[in-house]
Amino acid sequence: MKKIAFVLLALLLATSILFAGGAKDTSASKGTVSGTATEPGWKKNADKPIQFDWYINFSWFARQWGDSKVSKYITEKTGVDVRFIVPAGNEAEKLNSMIAGDTLPDLITLGWWESQVGMMIDSDLVISLNELADDYDPYFFKVANSEKIGWYTQADGNIYGYPNASYTPADYENYKGKLTSNETFLVRKDMYEALGSPDMSTPEGFLAALRAAKAKFPTVNGQTLIPLCFQEFTDTGNASIEKYLQHFLAISPETNNKFDDSRLGVDNPEYVRWLKTFRQAASEGLIPMDVFVDKRSQIEEKAAQGRYFAMLYQNWDMQAAQNALYERDPNSVYIAVQGPKNTKKDDHVLAGSGVAGWTVTLISKNCKDKARAIQFLTYLISEEGQMDTNFGILNDTYTMVNGIPTLTPEVKKVDSTDKNKQENEIGVQYTYWMLMDTAWQEQWPKEYAPSLEQPQLWTQPYVTSYAAYDNTDMVPGTDEALIFEEIQRRWGKDLPQLLLAKSEADFDKIWNDFQSFKKAKGFSKVQDYQTTIMNANKKKLGM
Repeated sequence: MKKIAFVLLALLLATSILFAGGAKDTSASKGTVSGTATEPGWKKNADKPIQFDWYINFSWFARQWGDSKVSKYITEKTGVDVRFIVPAGNEAEKLNSMIAGDTLPDLITLGWWESQVGMMIDSDLVISLNELADDYDPYFFKVANSEKIGWYTQADGNIYGYPNASYTPADYENYKGKLTSNETFLVRKDMYEALGSPDMSTPEGFLAALRAAKAKFPTVNGQTLIPLCFQEFTDTGNASIEKYLQHFLAISPETNNKFDDSRLGVDNPEYVRWLKTFRQAASEGLIPMDVFVDKRSQIEEKAAQGRYFAMLYQNWDMQAAQNALYERDPNSVYIAVQGPKNTKKDDHVLAGSGVAGWTVTLISKNCKDKARAIQFLTYLISEEGQMDTNFGILNDTYTMVNGIPTLTPEVKKVDSTDKNKQENEIGVQYTYWMLMDTAWQEQWPKEYAPSLEQPQLWTQPYVTSYAAYDNTDMVPGTDEALIFEEIQRRWGKDLPQLLLAKSEADFDKIWNDFQSFKKAKGFSKVQDYQTTIMNANKKKLGM
């Protein structure tokens, strides 16, 4: 209730700010020259130094602008310096506080699904990108993707945020068979092969493999082996045990033509079967308490030590750990294998990136120079900006080989052996990922580091687009949103209790009580609302 009250307070304060402030201020600083439809504005203002404060709504982000070679190069080219602001603790509390106090910095990047996106738009705390582009940089429309603009256009006809890692329906057609998913079931290669590469797609085989790993490898460098790990548990659940598991089980997001949100404890027998499998694993000490309390940084540290046997986890976030393991022993890295399957043995249906992408970047009405901000955004999403943020500096960090941008051997080596050093000192390979266009990168032949290749390529046959089910969150403050939040908080509390239940009977009681709670609170109202959005998404995507 405290969180709900805080959000409502933020909305009230933001609304009061709106009425006090009047019309949107889209003024630029004195001396800033506007771009044109044929020439981007950033080129006309590169000789005018400016620093933007850029809020990144991810506490784990640890990079600084100005430390790396690439960031210095971009500042020299564009005149734009950046000061990243990252929350030290709870992201939502930090962002809500800035919204309530009208202290949003120049630029804001957060997950597209975060409720604060709609809150900032509805409270008039951010400026529409199309209005800024019309006034100060029409070149934006030349480099922005029309399908992405269409997806993110709001009811008022404006677009307020631009996505990264977004894949349009056209991308799925153009790069069919080449796209990858971040969703993987990983096992430590040397241990898995020492156990005879067991089939872990059935509950029986899954549990048997975990037991065998614990028995054969009780410790790793003097520390206890952790047989199974997921993403970190939060107060609203765990993505590994929600959408990842359901995608491995080929459970559709639709039940009887209605949207069934993976974050709200889908009442599906295949799903329950595997939740009970995890409960059995936890009861045998195969999922120790570390898994329920560790934060992402601790998970990554233990992964780099090779302390997990199996992980239902996002493979791309394993880069630093994989590189560290490969450096010590190439056979100790994590590889992707067949994970949990449904009783029909259907293939996994893993999510590729949708048109919504991963994050959106918005420009605050408080921005010190809105013209330079839209021009910098235009630069970053352009091909030139993508080349700079991905490959870096021509004939320094990369060269052109038969028309293909190729990192130099020196940069490749440090990127594959010490990712942190590469990102801190060099800054290529989307160190600055806020507006990365991963679909654009598909045009180039991919060359993965040996430590990273197998999990990526393994997912290719199973990738599908879940774009129709993106952006299904409700408007903050509505009845449906409040119902959703209450159910999700209950789910976040019940999920670990389900896995830690002392018996299957205890599991059944917790599960049934949760489903009854969900129904009593008005889940059907939430489902109807989200189904309407899903159908609108399908129409927008031509499905």
